Amino acid sequence: MQSKALTPQDYLNELPSDRKTAVEKLRNTILQNLPEGFQEVIGYGMLGYVVPHSIYPKGYHCDTKLPLPFINVASQKNFIALYHMGIYANKALLDWFVAEYPKHCKTKLDMGKSCIRFKKPDDIPYDLIAELIRKITVQDWITTYESAFVKA
Repeated sequence: MQSKALTPQDYLNELPSDRKTAVEKLRNTILQNLPEGFQEVIGYGMLGYVVPHSIYPKGYHCDTKLPLPFINVASQKNFIALYHMGIYANKALLDWFVAEYPKHCKTKLDMGKSCIRFKKPDDIPYDLIAELIRKITVQDWITTYESAFVKA
């Protein structure tokens, strides 16, 4: 479900009340733990956290007019999704997250390549997400991104 919101607050205001509280808390968790340099935007109709062109002028290789994406949060039809490109591009980070998840949640990890799905808002492990967010600086992400996705 892609939003037409133009600002993060507009995005939150569109959400049904049962999702709004959880997505707001997830957003605040990200903002409180996001390393310096990342910027909050609306991207792909979701809350987004990117490396702006002022830091990484090359932009996203799929569309260089776009800033380099890192994290997105979306309220989908049947779940709240956290898309974390670092998990997709860095196997050590993925392995860490998969090992840590059961220590923070009673539910089974529901995950795609970069997508972590939470079917019940009460099951979101905010402390674990905070730790995940702190693990990659802007420079770490640029280095990982270039080695994983940018072809010379």
